[in-house]
This record gives sequence, C-alpha cells and structure tokens, in this order.
Amino acid sequence: MKTRRLLAPFVALLPLVLCAAPWEDRFVWVFGWNLERDADVAEVAAVLQTAGRHGFNGAVVSFGLDTLCRRSPAFFERLAAVQQVCKTNGLELIPAVFSIGYGGGFLAHNPHLAEGLPVSNAVFEVRGSEARYVPDFTPQLRNGGFEIFDGHRFAHFGFHDQPGEVSFADTNVFHSGRASLRLENFRSNPHGHGRVMQEVTVQPYRCYRVRLWVRTQDLEPASAFRCLALAGDRELAPRTFGLPATTDWRQITFLFNSLQHTRVRLYAGLWGGRSGRVWLDDWTIEDAGPVNVLRRPGTPVVVQSEDGQTLYEEGRDYASFVCPDFNPWRGDSSPAGLRLLSQTRIRDGDRLRVSWYHSLLIHDSQVTVCMAEPMLDEILDHEARLLVERLQPRRVFLNMDEVRMGGTCAACAGSDMARLLGNCVRRHIAALRRYRPDLQVYLWSDMFDPHHNARPGYYLVQGDFTGSWKHLPRDVIVAVWGGEPRPESLRFFAREGFATLVACYYDADDLRDVQGWLDAARPVPGVRGFMYTPWTRKYRLLPDFAQLLGFARPAPAAASEHRPGARVAP
Repeated sequence: MKTRRLLAPFVALLPLVLCAAPWEDRFVWVFGWNLERDADVAEVAAVLQTAGRHGFNGAVVSFGLDTLCRRSPAFFERLAAVQQVCKTNGLELIPAVFSIGYGGGFLAHNPHLAEGLPVSNAVFEVRGSEARYVPDFTPQLRNGGFEIFDGHRFAHFGFHDQPGEVSFADTNVFHSGRASLRLENFRSNPHGHGRVMQEVTVQPYRCYRVRLWVRTQDLEPASAFRCLALAGDRELAPRTFGLPATTDWRQITFLFNSLQHTRVRLYAGLWGGRSGRVWLDDWTIEDAGPVNVLRRPGTPVVVQSEDGQTLYEEGRDYASFVCPDFNPWRGDSSPAGLRLLSQTRIRDGDRLRVSWYHSLLIHDSQVTVCMAEPMLDEILDHEARLLVERLQPRRVFLNMDEVRMGGTCAACAGSDMARLLGNCVRRHIAALRRYRPDLQVYLWSDMFDPHHNARPGYYLVQGDFTGSWKHLPRDVIVAVWGGEPRPESLRFFAREGFATLVACYYDADDLRDVQGWLDAARPVPGVRGFMYTPWTRKYRLLPDFAQLLGFARPAPAAASEHRPGARVAP
C-alpha cells in the first residue's frame, strides 16, 4: 500500500522516553507544505521526528485542511502518512484552518468572497449594443519617464532623496527615452532612504492602476524596495513585490482605490537600504476601470441613468457584469463589459452611472474575505464536517490573524468591526463544535490584542477593532505572537481571563527572543506552553528550543537522525 511505502523510513524511529515537561502545550508550527508531492511527507516527517524526540507533544499543521472537498486521493494518502508519523512520535496533529485575513480556503470555494472596495457612479457611454467605461478624470504622473532634469534634479516631483548623492539622472541605463532615475549610496542617508515622490490628483472612489519599470543591481536588502500610494496617513496600496537583488528591467503593477480622497502621494524607492543600485523608469497611473469586479450579494452592481432617475436591471436591460478572467490575486485582469440585451430600456448614446466593488491584493499574496457574507457559513459547515470526519481532531487552530480589509462592501459597511470579528470567530467555533462538541480551539492573538492589531486605522479596514476581545468566548486559547516578546500582551489576556500559548521564534539565527518570551511568560498565570513558530521552513533550532524551554533532556541522537534544515555531510 502506498501509505506504508511513504512511512517505511520513519516507523522505526520511535520517540525516546523523556523527562516530564513543565508546559502542557509543547507545539511545533508546521508550515510551508501542502502535501501535493510525495516528497512533502518525507520533509514533514523529518520535522515531526525531531519534535517527538525532543519533548514536543503537538504539531499545528497548515496543509490546506479547510478545502478537503477539493483534495485528491493522493493528498489523503499523504495526509494519512503524516498522521501516522505524528502518532508514532507522540504528537497530536492539530489542524490550522479557516483564514479570513488570507482567505485561501474560502476563496478556493468562491473567489468573489473577497472583501470589496467601492467604485461609485462611474460614467459609461452607450455605443450600439455595448456601454463602455469613460473615465471622468485622467490622472497624471508628470515626468514619469524621468526625461526632464537639470543636473540630477528631476522636474515635477515633490522630492527625491539627496540629488547627486543618493538619486541621479542616468543617461546610460534606461528602459525607454534617454534617461532613468538611479538610486544608490543609501548609507549616506541617515535612514537608508532612497525615494522619489509625486502627489497626483485623483477622483474619489475610483480604482487606479500604477505601473513602474524597475532594474536592480546587488540591492541589499532587496526587501527594502517599496511602492506606496498614501492619502493622509493611510496606505492605499500596501504591497510588496519580491524584487530580486539583481534583475534586468521588469514591470511592477498594482491597483489601489482612492476611497474618499482627491490627492494621493505616490512613492517608489528604498526604505532602510544598505547597498546596491535601483533604476526607475516609465512610471504611470491610469484609471483601471471595472477590473476584478466582485459578484456576490454584498457587492451589488448598480446601473442607472446619468440623472439617477432610472435604475436598470441585470438580466433585463444588460447582461451579467462580470470580468472574463477574474482573479483577485492579479492587477492586470481584463475589465468587465456592459452588454445590452435586446429588450433593454437603455438607448444608443445614453450616458450611465455604474457602481461596483472590486477586490484588492495586499502585500504579495493576501486577499481578505468579507466576514459578513452569509455564504461563509455554508462553507464553514461543509468543511468543518469533513475535517472532523477525516481527522477527528481534539484541538483546532483558527487562522484568524491579520484581517487587513473590512467594513467597505455593502455586506459589512458601517458594522462594528470589533463585534463583527468576534461574531465571525463564534460562527467558526459553532460550525466546528456542531460535529465535535468537545473541541478545544486556539487562535492567533493579534486581532484581539490592543497592543497589536486590535485598534482603529488598521490597513484598509474602515472601522475599529478595539474591544474585539470582548466578543470572544472565554474558553478560546489565545496564541500570543508578534515580533519581539510581548509581556504586556500576555498580561492583558491573563487579566481578561484567557489561557494563552506563546507562539515565538520567527526564523532568527538564535533563540534570544525566545528567552525573552520565556522570561515574560514565567510570572503570568494561564500560560499553557510554547509553539516553535517559523514563517519559513527553518527548523534547525527545534532541539535547542525544546532544551531552552525545558521540554525534555537533550535526547541522544540516533545514527540516522539529523536536524531539519541542517546540512548533511556528503
């Protein structure tokens, strides 16, 4: 049987008997595998074996277990193999499921469940049997080709950092025309900045597309490169682009919604750069029109006459207003068309006012789901039943973190966001406990922590998450996480009556922060334990983590054991 073949190398490695550990929860976060390859089982098993040998008792796994209805028989064979490795090594398999902030499982069922941003009263003109979008304002980014300059000073920009020292006119390297903007010598700026900015006029509640050509050479760190669209103190396009340290010219593209604003500041460049070079050229902004149009009850399309006196009906006056290649993770999809039907009341030459909602990508892969759309409950019930049937979990970890949009579509606009978030968690728990009444539930802390993300002005959320913790059931166990140790967060949840799990580590080369978390946790009541939490597949320090936290005495290494992520001698 295939499952036995997958397990064969691991069954013989039974966990050693270890001394009693002081922490009830001793978990490892297993992240970065989706069990789509047989090799995933071997890689995950190496992590699980090491965890079992060093006193861990739980593996919190993120394998896409909230889309079980879409999985192949091969996936379930691999999942069974991982379950057996957990059992052999004394680890409880704890599914991590149902992300609102990152949306993957829900969006796999229906990508139109993405939270929507409004476009209001956009102009369409009728030509024959079709109405076409006509921007009522054309934004301009002046000198976006960097062709107009005097020495190393470029015209029409609000600023560019330290002309002739950090920013330069380069007439030898350019994407088009005769020049580009080159940024380098970042250490000569006290903050490592090398940026350029121009303020542009926009129309409120429109979707705009920004394009920029970028070239890099030995850029360090490459992650310091950003493009921003700011209005007041709000970032309208919180994106990251994953530029390589060295790359030839490549175009980056992103969308943003102007919301209520008429002026937006566009930035590009480095924040905290250390070395290398980056070139910028052919920077443009355009009204993107009806792209990534969402179609669900909470994102209605409204088509009316220009004077607003006549409301037209989909299916009677015009065909479905949909994007032919809708993809909420893309910014360059085709716009929706407004095709008139034979019995329409709309006439050739009419001007229409059309309103809709569109999705928006955050960072490089995040699409947030609307918490208020009723279809979520159907998916929750369906997938909760499958999860319990397949895995019979005793505990489940809810991925209720980093909810960076909300309160902007018709389903949730005007909601008390703190209450909406708490009620959303309760709906998740109710769906799971419908099939496993004694289920223990964990969730990430950040959206319920006033010292973290439970606050007003969080990303693109219209509303305030302050007080969200008041709407959580008190039997939820809160996994406290986030950057450096947070003693104030641990104390806060203890005062509020929650038990906690410390989720720490985050891919450092040492465990200094873990020591800080341990020191913070010791005097706080209700701390159940710790979870080794990498965001990349960095498990090399797993044994040291266990030793530091007193999970167990260091186990003598078996001849065939090696630490996950450690280099194996040839």
